[in-house]
Formats: sequence, structure tokens, C-alpha cells
Amino acid sequence: MKTLFLAGVAAFALLAGAAGAADLEFKPGEDSRFNWASYEEYKNSHQDLKGQTLTIFGPWRGDDETLALAMLSYFQEATGINVKYSSSENYEQQIVIDTQAGSPPDIAVLPQPGLLQDLASKGFLVDLGQKHADWMKENYAAGDSWVKLGTYKDKDGAEKFFAFPYKADLKSLVWYSPDNFEDAGYEVPKTMEELKALTEKIAADGAKPWCIGLGSGGATGWPATDWVEDMMLRTQSPDVYDKWVTNAIPFDDPAVVAAIEEFGWFARNDKFVDGGAQAVASTDFRDSPKGLFTSPPKCYMHRQASFIPSF
Repeated sequence: MKTLFLAGVAAFALLAGAAGAADLEFKPGEDSRFNWASYEEYKNSHQDLKGQTLTIFGPWRGDDETLALAMLSYFQEATGINVKYSSSENYEQQIVIDTQAGSPPDIAVLPQPGLLQDLASKGFLVDLGQKHADWMKENYAAGDSWVKLGTYKDKDGAEKFFAFPYKADLKSLVWYSPDNFEDAGYEVPKTMEELKALTEKIAADGAKPWCIGLGSGGATGWPATDWVEDMMLRTQSPDVYDKWVTNAIPFDDPAVVAAIEEFGWFARNDKFVDGGAQAVASTDFRDSPKGLFTSPPKCYMHRQASFIPSF
């Protein structure tokens, strides 16, 4: 079985463990609400895979893991492949350990393009080939962009297509409770200037505007990178952003420092953050939004991606 790496575009905390695919939720051909033609076609053309084992290293935990295994159960039923799923809370370290030890999974779902580039440069990824890149360009909206996201330099410096997007989440979201805003008389800001003014207003009223948590095991700190990326795109041109993520400009470049300082305006002020600035690094990102739902609320706003309700 060849090794294949999938690039996710959202960050996840992973749970250690192993499991095979779940039981089928709907038996193929038995529910008239579904069209099983594509399933039957796929099944008939992949019978030569029966008896093989496919290992998958993924980000899903809890209910998301249950859903992922339910999806994989149809692949297992159609092909006869034995699917083995595993994950790790410290996925960044674990995938590096596994690849260096010569025991990588067949498929890994990872949310960091930078990590994928590092693995590719060390020769740990398998080239998916031009055929798959062309298919993505033809079948994905903005296919060229997705192909570029999954293209990295190998150990010889040659650019190759190693990863394709499986799941995308929307970032740059600020979560809030409409009821809390209404009770306090706050209006939803529409600009950065209004957001900062609201932050100062809530603090002046004696409440905490924000819940911010960067804790994530071995990946602690990644929520801050999302904040900084937002600030970079607000304060600099896309060209400067591209130079930053490709290391064409250093991390101490004035443009990068300015973006970090913008994030610091929110995160380093004890009056702005639930628990104070010292709690930002130690608060787990999965627990951070809970302050929105206490009575009275411990905070009024939380910046996080669309996947946060999963936790």
C-alpha cells in the first residue's frame, strides 16, 4: 500500500487510539432515499483490494470520530479493505516520530502545510502524480489553488503534488451570544475600529470582552497564528503575506512584528481577557469558548474557526 498524505486546512486536536470502520448506517441498496449507483460502480471496480489493510492517521475525536468511521465503513464494505484508524493528541510530534521510524500511516490527515513541506523535504511523502493534480484542477472549484497548496519540494528540491484537501473550515470568525449582546446593549461591530471600540466598552463596563485560549498539547499556540495571520492580511498586502509564509521575509520583519503587536493589543491586556493575559497560554482552546455560555458571561467574544462547536 503506497503512502498518501492528505492536507486539511483547519487545525485539530487529536485523540490517541485505534479503531476500525463502524457498522453501516444504511445498507447499500436498501434505502430508496439514496442513489447507490456510484457505490456499486466503485465496489465493482475495486474488488482487487480485498484483504489489504489501510492505515489512516486522522484528527477526529468524539462525535467526529464516530462520523468519520461511519463514512469509512462504506469504503471498507465496498472494497473489502481492513481500515485501521488512529490519532494522537500530539499529532505533529507523532507523525514525525512515525515517519522517521519508518512506520508512517498510508494516509495522514494533517492541517499544517508547513509540516507537510517539512515531511516532503525529508523524503517522507509519496508523489500523487500529475494525473491526480489534473483531476483536482478539473473537479475542484479553484482547483489550481488547491493543487498549489498541496505541492511541496521533495528532498531533491523538485516540486511535486503530495497532498489534496479533504476538509475545509472557515476561519476568521468571532463567536458571540446574541442574547448576551442584547442584554448588555452591545451592537455587532462591522469594522476593526468598531471591534476595538467594543472591546474597550465592555472592559469599561467591568466585564471581559474576550475568551482566548492557546493550549493544545504539543501544538499549543496555534490559535495565536490564526490571529496573527488575520492581522497580517489586514495590515499588509497579500504579497507580503505570501513572502512571510514562504520564509522570504524573517519572522522579525517589521511587518510580522506589527501583526503580532496587533494580536497583542487584544491578548496582553488583563482587562480584555477572561482570566487575564497570563491565562491565554494555559487555557485549552477547547475550553476557551465556554465563557460565552456562563451566567453572567465570563466573556462576550471568542475568535475561532467553524469547527469549534465540535469540541
